[in-house]
Amino acid sequence: MSPIFDWAFAWEILPTLGSALIITVQATILGMSLAIVLGLVLAMLRRMPSRWISAPVSLVIEFVRSTPLLVQMYFLFYVLPQSGMRLSPLTTGILALGVHYAAYCAEVYRAGIEAVPRGQVEAATALNLSAWRTAVGVVLPQAIPPVVPALGNYLVAMFKDTPLLSAITVVELLQQSKIIGSATFRYTEPLTLVGVLFLLLSLFAAWGVRRLEAWLKKFGGSR
Repeated sequence: MSPIFDWAFAWEILPTLGSALIITVQATILGMSLAIVLGLVLAMLRRMPSRWISAPVSLVIEFVRSTPLLVQMYFLFYVLPQSGMRLSPLTTGILALGVHYAAYCAEVYRAGIEAVPRGQVEAATALNLSAWRTAVGVVLPQAIPPVVPALGNYLVAMFKDTPLLSAITVVELLQQSKIIGSATFRYTEPLTLVGVLFLLLSLFAAWGVRRLEAWLKKFGGSR
């Protein structure tokens, strides 16, 4: 009988899985970078006094949050090219991940901003600071550190959602393991390695977020 787990075969396929892992990590980092920036922009626009700005932004956020990520990927991959905008599968996947999680990050930012005491804004107004300087110099430095753990959770969640990229022909980590399994008729080794790699990188990301949170608390306390 063949062994349940063949270590020689596992070491043989590890470089191939490593190449696919690079794509997975790339999609996660770029997608989360887009989500963090776009989410902050959406959160600020949603708090604008003008209903002509805040209402459409609120509608977009709720629409993105209320529709499946997979549907959004399909839409960007199959429908967007019909308007003349053609992107590579990986770029489309990064865009879908970034926009989808930006809607969730926007709500996290909003909660952080609303937690800043109103007196801080009133004090900035009394000092004749502009709205821009108040937001950048007073509100955001106090609003962002407390929401770092929540943003870190979305980073890990995005990393675990990258297998959906295979639906738009991106050969990411899980898809590569399925290709190896279908070619060799051995699924135990590639799927086990995929699980271990996802676990290790998720734990590393969570550790990095905790370190960042501790640094922000130390930096904030030393100011």
